[in-house]
Amino acid sequence: MMFFFRTSSLFLVCFCLCLSSCKQDSNAEKNSLFLFLLTRVWIPSPGTSFQIQFSGTLDESVNVEVFDIDSDLTDSDPTVIQRLHSAGKRVICYIDVGSYEDYRSDASKFPSEVLGNVYAGFPDERWLDIRRMDLLFPIFSARFDKAKAQGCDGIDPDNVNGYQNDTGFPLSAWDQIRFNRWISDLAHIRGMSVGLKNDPEQISDLIWYFDWSVTESCYDGGWCDLEEAFPNKGSAVFQIEYVENGTTKNDFCSQSISLHFTGLLKNQSLDAYRESCP
Repeated sequence: MMFFFRTSSLFLVCFCLCLSSCKQDSNAEKNSLFLFLLTRVWIPSPGTSFQIQFSGTLDESVNVEVFDIDSDLTDSDPTVIQRLHSAGKRVICYIDVGSYEDYRSDASKFPSEVLGNVYAGFPDERWLDIRRMDLLFPIFSARFDKAKAQGCDGIDPDNVNGYQNDTGFPLSAWDQIRFNRWISDLAHIRGMSVGLKNDPEQISDLIWYFDWSVTESCYDGGWCDLEEAFPNKGSAVFQIEYVENGTTKNDFCSQSISLHFTGLLKNQSLDAYRESCP
């Protein structure tokens, strides 16, 4: 694990926060990159061990450097992050930024005009109109403020590839890039690192805005090689493959190790079960 520090100042952070909430134009994109370069964050290095668990009682005994947990876990267990930190762990907090989940405590705050099609396979989720950052800003700012207050070291933002899906909105690749950079800003201005999740086709446009990567089923999908840019720049790729796809450790671990990824075999429920590479 490594720690990467960028010099920052309160003035610059506040200045860039204002820019992030404004209309995204070419100048704002430059300021986004400027913010990234000036922010101090933690970055996990290639090979950093991790566990991801979103369901069931969290198994805190797993001998890893990083835990990826649902950000709402602290609602029922307020001291969980403090305990993990006391044990020398870093904590990544999961936040869904690309879809609406009707079971979240802030679900009523999403305006109807940003709610799109139902997310296939998840009837309690709907895609968001990520172009409406003006409407999403107060909701996600509050979520990221909460994550910072909880002690999250990094953010695992999900569903940042809506432009490739049937969202109900005419989202372009550029809409997605702008939104993803904006999400990066929301984490960095709060001193938290942020990962790029399942958006391999846009890595070349986003590599310097994101600090590490989370992949799901890149082996089964045949796109793991697209993630090499992260270990090449000295940051981790947390690779998750799923039992339900018929995948075993013998299938993907050799490739994962050769690419300098941290590979895990998990159940899709993301319970405590894990098999790690090697």
